[in-house]
Amino acid sequence: MTAKELQRKTVEARINIVKMTTAVQGGHLAGSLSCIDILIALFFSELRFRADDPGWKLRDRFVLSKGHGAPALYTVLAMCGYFPLEELYTLRKINSRLQGHPVCSKLPGIEICTGSLGTGFSAAVGMALGCKLDDDGDKQVFVLLGDGENDEGQIWEAAMAASHFNLNNITAIIDRNHYQIDGSTSEVMELEPLADKWRAFGWKVVEVDGHDPGEIAEALKVSRGGRTMIIAETVKGKGVPLVENNNAYHSKPLSPADAELALAELEMKLAEDRE
Repeated sequence: MTAKELQRKTVEARINIVKMTTAVQGGHLAGSLSCIDILIALFFSELRFRADDPGWKLRDRFVLSKGHGAPALYTVLAMCGYFPLEELYTLRKINSRLQGHPVCSKLPGIEICTGSLGTGFSAAVGMALGCKLDDDGDKQVFVLLGDGENDEGQIWEAAMAASHFNLNNITAIIDRNHYQIDGSTSEVMELEPLADKWRAFGWKVVEVDGHDPGEIAEALKVSRGGRTMIIAETVKGKGVPLVENNNAYHSKPLSPADAELALAELEMKLAEDRE
């Protein structure tokens, strides 16, 4: 898929995210919008999977360690054919397969339940170690973290373990949108120099524009067969001006009126991309 085609997919995905979170008046909107370009690039360019055979033995693994970004992941899974797009509108409803955070026992394409920050990354490191011990093909484990998630001590324990066991089959990506639930990351817990910290723990670090799916796709491709941290510079709420860098929308959806305006802008952009 070309960079232009990936870009078009990101707009379609943003439309789905705004529609689903507005319809159910729930879900983490801003953080889903900041990471959607990453997920589109991953699922449509690099991740090896079969939507019609979720348990395919030779599949790569993906873990959404920032589990609150579930609306973005659900959108991409639906776009890839794991389930109908219409099911997105059951988000967070009782008995829905699409809970507020991913539940692996309910939905195909979910490798492990996540939501408690730090645990998803630790699990991903364990998956990579398991694949290495089994000498099980060239499967790569991909894992997406929030930047505020780096406050968790568990993240650094897992990072150290990945280096200790010399894992060469794991790619981590940080959605570096500079916000977490309590405010900016610099105010809550300064992360910089973030790249140097990951290098010190034995990881190759690549920094990319987190809203350029072509650049992200290339970084993901090059990361296969290694232990890489991709720091993706993003804007929280990207694609919806009212939500961009507005932390009030960390876990709040748009009002129907605001959603109508946002969708009109996104539909216009989609039309422009088709020309």
